[in-house]
Amino acid sequence: MNAFSILIVEDDETLGQQISKLLQAKGFITELCYDGEQGLLTALKKSFDLVLLDVMLPRMDGLKVLNLLRQERQTPVMMLTALGAEEDRIKGLSIGADDYLPKPFNFTEMSLRVDALLRRSNQINNQENPLQLQNGKLKLNRLEQSVHYQDQLIELSPIQFRMLWMLVENQGEVLSKSYLSLVALGKAFSRYDRSLDMHLSRIRKKLISAGMQTESLRTIHGKGYSYR
Repeated sequence: MNAFSILIVEDDETLGQQISKLLQAKGFITELCYDGEQGLLTALKKSFDLVLLDVMLPRMDGLKVLNLLRQERQTPVMMLTALGAEEDRIKGLSIGADDYLPKPFNFTEMSLRVDALLRRSNQINNQENPLQLQNGKLKLNRLEQSVHYQDQLIELSPIQFRMLWMLVENQGEVLSKSYLSLVALGKAFSRYDRSLDMHLSRIRKKLISAGMQTESLRTIHGKGYSYR
């Protein structure tokens, strides 16, 4: 199988080269651009499996690059955002970003997120019906917004369905509260807001009532949630 190709659009040359070398060491083919305009032209001219796109870029910011790219291509995009830049993350997700990584980031986390995003994208490209997920006795249908466990229908709200879909799709990985808040609730996470915990508790209770093991849906203290 051909190696995945990744475009890195990052104006910090040192950071960009570090990311490029790390990904190359894992067997990826990389190309590096240092401004938004060059990054957009490169993303449109060539075929990439993933774009790592910084938000703060010269000549054209990352959000504008993403907006223009989405008019022509559906290449998976992971946004690199400043820590605490919640508005950028929300806007990026709303116009088509597939994931985001706040700076400064751990290179191990970045590598895991890249692997997960490429895996999801590759599965979608190869599945006959990417609108369905199945894990053992648990079945989710995104088109019908339905969840079944052991053929028993589980009634979930749209928010709860999105949360469960993300957790099952990323089985074994810990999804942060800030990420789930943006994707499932459409708003920035606040540590004083207990709505995510409330939704997860309700999802867990409904699935356990249907026969799922208690430890399948876990709260990882200080980190987020995980489905195993």
